[in-house]
Amino acid sequence: MPSHTSHPSPVPATAGYRSLLRTREFAGLYVGFTLTVAASTLSGFALGTLVHERTHSPFLTAVSMYGATFAAVLGALTLMSIADGHRPRRTLVTLQCLALTGVAAQAIPGLPLAARFGLLLMLGFFQSLGTGTRMGLLAEIVPAASYATARSLMNITSGGMAILGYAVGAALLRYLSPHGVFLVAAVLTGIALVVVAATVREHSIRLTRRPGLRQTWTTNVELFSHPGRRALLLNLWVPNGLIVGCEALFISYAPDHAGALLAAGSAGMLLGDLIVGRLLTAERRRRYAFALRLLLAAPYLLFAFHPPVLMVTAAVFVAGAGFAATLPLQEQLLELTPDPVRGQVQGVESAGRMTWQGVGAAIAGGIAQHLTPAVTITTIAAVSVAVTVTSSPFVTRAHAHTDRVKGGGA
Repeated sequence: MPSHTSHPSPVPATAGYRSLLRTREFAGLYVGFTLTVAASTLSGFALGTLVHERTHSPFLTAVSMYGATFAAVLGALTLMSIADGHRPRRTLVTLQCLALTGVAAQAIPGLPLAARFGLLLMLGFFQSLGTGTRMGLLAEIVPAASYATARSLMNITSGGMAILGYAVGAALLRYLSPHGVFLVAAVLTGIALVVVAATVREHSIRLTRRPGLRQTWTTNVELFSHPGRRALLLNLWVPNGLIVGCEALFISYAPDHAGALLAAGSAGMLLGDLIVGRLLTAERRRRYAFALRLLLAAPYLLFAFHPPVLMVTAAVFVAGAGFAATLPLQEQLLELTPDPVRGQVQGVESAGRMTWQGVGAAIAGGIAQHLTPAVTITTIAAVSVAVTVTSSPFVTRAHAHTDRVKGGGA
């Protein structure tokens, strides 16, 4: 056992944002996450722009922006148990190194599109494993009472970095080629690697069996055998993924305003996470979860009427706040998860969400090959609303089961 394994967390039991950020280890994990999101946003926007310029295909453009999420399911099904492995810090640093290599390779001029999509899948695989490992470390670094606050801060940051990433990406593409933007993303990925390596300690996480394919499958079977967890995962994955499919059509819908639309959605997500994660109690978060899931999709129905760009931008901003519904659902999932597999379950949740973003982008892009982007966005949003309404009774039952678990019932 290395001498730098974890010690009791200095984070207060009910820490706010400032208290969390004053903790060196959480701050390092947070900064590394922030830079990774910024790099991912820049590289996705650059690749989407490059593919659109070469192919003018809504399907390929949508898949190029979110295609990395398809590979996330491979991580969830094969090696996600490493998130609860013996040395998660070393695992995270290794995955960051691999991600750096992949992003840097995208910057090679003249690289065939087939190779770029191959790199995209590889990066998605590494990203899914990295997310599970990072969330496993987060659950060790912060007390359970501060977990929602920490996830809220990370979600807010994700939205904020997406806003900056799309805005900066659009600005950089006026002066740089997409390959130059890939280089900027590689630099950010490298800095994230250094920050994590310098600040995060090794934690000996809950390992009871050797990580690998068998352990991953065993835990996943147990995860999906629980009806409450199944309902929560469905609502964490499908409505969000379909709306990301709508966002994937922004370049095809309004090429000159796509950056503004994407930034508006991210700004709405930031505001929603700030309000829901910081200002609402756990009980109110749970109470408003259904309304937030409806808010996520309903404004996109306005696309059927071809409103002015400013109205569309406002609708996308309002809808973005609905992404905050993930916070109460994630809290309940954590409460229904045994401690020894928290990293893997959170990794599976994240990987499934990422995969459904890719599925949503592929569905939307495929439909847009035959219908207009506006009609496609409206249709996909309507399906998202239908899924939310239909699955609501099952989520209510999951709420009841969570209350029984917290109350010590069966």
